[in-house]
Amino acid sequence: MKRIAKDESKCIGCRSCENACSMAYYKKQDPQLSCIRITDLPDGGHHIAACNQCGICASVCNTVVIRPNPKGVYMLNKKECAGCLMCVGFCPQDVMVHAEGALEPSKCTSCGLCVKACPTGAIWMEEV
Repeated sequence: MKRIAKDESKCIGCRSCENACSMAYYKKQDPQLSCIRITDLPDGGHHIAACNQCGICASVCNTVVIRPNPKGVYMLNKKECAGCLMCVGFCPQDVMVHAEGALEPSKCTSCGLCVKACPTGAIWMEEV
């Protein structure tokens, strides 16, 4: 399975990854709509929160619409989602996104668009 790996020491806080993700899902640049999150730290560094495909979202999904695909990446079937948002509340990385006005949340699909947007190589796709 592919998932996002990170080296926070390389992150410059440009938020290009967040913008690429929100554009992919919602067609607008909005960090709050991104499935990868950058937090500025008091020391000037940056924390990168990204989905590690742990499956907790799937384990709390009452409608069983979050399942691993054949490659092991957890995918959300939005057409069958009841919108209970249990997955959002239980995500240990706080990267399940629920946009205002949307019934269902969004989840990282390990598409790699955020990785391609990162100018410093602070994030990359790793096979686990």
